[in-house]
Amino acid sequence: MTWIVYADGACAPSNPGPSGWGVVLIAPEGAGLSDHFGFIGPGTNQIAELTAAIEGLRRVPAGAAVELFSDSQYVVKGLSEWRSGWERRGFRNSKGEPVANQGLWKTLFALADARRVRPQWVRGHAGDVYNAYRAGRPRPIGAGAGAAYSGSHRGGPDRPRTRTVPGPPPRPQ
Repeated sequence: MTWIVYADGACAPSNPGPSGWGVVLIAPEGAGLSDHFGFIGPGTNQIAELTAAIEGLRRVPAGAAVELFSDSQYVVKGLSEWRSGWERRGFRNSKGEPVANQGLWKTLFALADARRVRPQWVRGHAGDVYNAYRAGRPRPIGAGAGAAYSGSHRGGPDRPRTRTVPGPPPRPQ
């Protein structure tokens, strides 16, 4: 029984700039789909992508198997390729510089360690129904962060929005 998390974050209209995150969470065996999103405030695309992955994993029970889909190579490679080197070097990258966004990475690693996470890269803006799913209508879930979240949303980093959506759309083969 595997949970599926699609996580996306973005800044708009510029990077850095106003940023937001979005998550589509699918319970095991298609038992339910929920949509979660929030406004971060000023940030970078990297911060927004990491925040989306963190928020997605927070919503999955500890110990669960999770497929974490992201269109961010930064998130996927950080979880699957770069982590061991960063930890071995005291959170320094291959150039010997401190890893950016260490606090977010450490939070993400702790959440991943408490679950069985398999990170998966999905090409952004390529028609994947869940990567494009956002608030019940097709649109990249992190796109337009400034416009989508700072105006009508009125939330903040401590006030994410959540809704349960009846039945998931069919998953592409």
